[in-house]
Amino acid sequence: MKLKNQEVSLDTLDWQILQAIQENSKQTYSEVGRQLGVAHSTVYDRIRKMEKNGVIKKWTVDIDLEKIGINYITARMSVYTDPKESENVAKKLSEAKEVLEVSMSLSDDLLIIAKVLARDQDELHSFIAKKVAPLQGVLRIRTSIVTKKIKEERFLIEKK
Repeated sequence: MKLKNQEVSLDTLDWQILQAIQENSKQTYSEVGRQLGVAHSTVYDRIRKMEKNGVIKKWTVDIDLEKIGINYITARMSVYTDPKESENVAKKLSEAKEVLEVSMSLSDDLLIIAKVLARDQDELHSFIAKKVAPLQGVLRIRTSIVTKKIKEERFLIEKK
């Protein structure tokens, strides 16, 4: 891994390590090293450098909430804003515990799109009414409740 003007450049081994740990992050450094034909210390050093430079942002676990009895609804919320306030609205939304994702789109209107989780419709309504609608610059909100998830995965990198 090399740094060029704050941009990280990964070599083939870095990419292979990322793919291996993305497929199974519980693997030991030794297991990854065996797969790739390198020493576990090399894997360790490479991973630490990628963590230090922000390539690997965090280690986490993906829990299926429904399997452990936590029921919730997912909603996609489109928030139309005054262009002067859109950055502030997006920042405030991203601070809310109910919001999992926030992104902006420059289409016909300046639009903020958020993925929101709530226990039920009442909690979702309360969140929108008390925390989103009052934000300065919010012009209009459209909410769509997800009724069925067909696919939900993280992006997986491919071998280089």
